[in-house]
Amino acid sequence: MAETANGAEASFPVDPLYQFVIQPIVPIEIGGVDMSFTNSSLWMFITIGVVTALLTFATRRRALVPGRLQSIAEMLYEIVANMVRDNVGSAGRAYFPFIFTLFMFVLFGNLLGMVPSSFTFTSHIVVTFFMAITIFIAVTIIGFARHGFGYLRLFFPHGAPAWTAIILVPVELISYFSRPVSHSMRLFANMMAGHILLKVFAGFVLLLGVAGVVPLAALVGITALEFLVATLQAYIFTIFACVYLHDALYLH
Repeated sequence: MAETANGAEASFPVDPLYQFVIQPIVPIEIGGVDMSFTNSSLWMFITIGVVTALLTFATRRRALVPGRLQSIAEMLYEIVANMVRDNVGSAGRAYFPFIFTLFMFVLFGNLLGMVPSSFTFTSHIVVTFFMAITIFIAVTIIGFARHGFGYLRLFFPHGAPAWTAIILVPVELISYFSRPVSHSMRLFANMMAGHILLKVFAGFVLLLGVAGVVPLAALVGITALEFLVATLQAYIFTIFACVYLHDALYLH
């Protein structure tokens, strides 16, 4: 609440938390379970549509001298290809389509969330945790499929003295099963905090009017920083997926 000149209280013009409210667009209830199509669902479909359109139009000509769209698509492809090669190795080529899809979905979900009146679904822990737990389960299945019960060696480093198992195994187990939590929290927390900060400064600009030049300048700077964070968090989220995949393939 802010105080006006005559001492009366005035509401802050922008609610920084309202942007995270999930609202049903098409109410659907099946067996007492709410399956509504929401604003979060809508922006996931929009993200998929934008990525599909970008890659489709960018690659339809396959020109020797690429245009702007083709250059963007090739740059994104190279970023993920280098990521997989450097963090997973040659065995990671088989999983490139999944890693590329994951990166593009998170990246454009973050970037489209910067559009006014949009919805940033990556700012919800339920979304980021679902992606993280899916990666966790997939990587675990890959590990056991490739190594059988030998995958359990991941929890006890090769060459360590046998007596250290009582300490190392519980520590490694806790570290392993906490992966989905840390993986999801990093993306969710950064996106949510950044968007709250943007809304707060936007509220100060509206509240102060002409005197809001300083918060307006700060808002422009924070917006630019948030675009950087949106891109960086997509990269980091995907990097960790590659690291976990590397552990499953090579056990180290």
